[in-house]
Amino acid sequence: MTSAQQFASSPYDSVLFDLDGTMLDSAPGIIRSLSDTFRHFGWDVPPRSELMNYIGPPLIESFRVRLGLDEEAAWETLRVYRQDYRRDGAFDATVFPGVIDVLESLKQAGIPLAVATSKPETQAIRILDHFKLSSFFTVICGATEDETRSTKPDIVAHALSGLRNAGYASNRPVLIGDRVHDVEGAAANGIPSIIVDWGYGSPDEAVGAAATASSAEQLRTMLLG
Repeated sequence: MTSAQQFASSPYDSVLFDLDGTMLDSAPGIIRSLSDTFRHFGWDVPPRSELMNYIGPPLIESFRVRLGLDEEAAWETLRVYRQDYRRDGAFDATVFPGVIDVLESLKQAGIPLAVATSKPETQAIRILDHFKLSSFFTVICGATEDETRSTKPDIVAHALSGLRNAGYASNRPVLIGDRVHDVEGAAANGIPSIIVDWGYGSPDEAVGAAATASSAEQLRTMLLG
């Protein structure tokens, strides 16, 4: 099948990817930096199962809600975490098996790709460069450093706008993610989502998604028809 035929057979004309838990198993670095942050403030480090809940949602939100911190304390906690993560945790990750094959197949089919992550955009670009993934994406969109753009709906909207500004219609986009925030972010923009079950979410978080993929090959088939 030619690239043009693959593009024509795909139910989607653009694909947005979450980063943590979708393309990268980044939990080791995030968990380590969260643990270091808790120790920095003299707090008891929660079990790994609890710390996993911090991966996906905006961290500033988790620090407010899960830790009950006021605004000033939440921002200071985020500052300490980011400093540690930039230094020690950002590259403590691996690309999930089969993900690169999916990206290569989509690129060969001529389907434009974007990243939509709650990570700070500058950090996401640095990580994608390190793992040699940046070249697959027309748009890389993440949170702003000041968190004025931090919610998944806003990030997805910005990524879609970036694709359209680059000349792609994106009339039939889809978001690939692993957490309920991805489902909600897609729904808020009127687009479907596919949840990958190798990520960090529970099965309950896939409620509302158009489909669940259990392997990279299954995801590839869903995206290319």
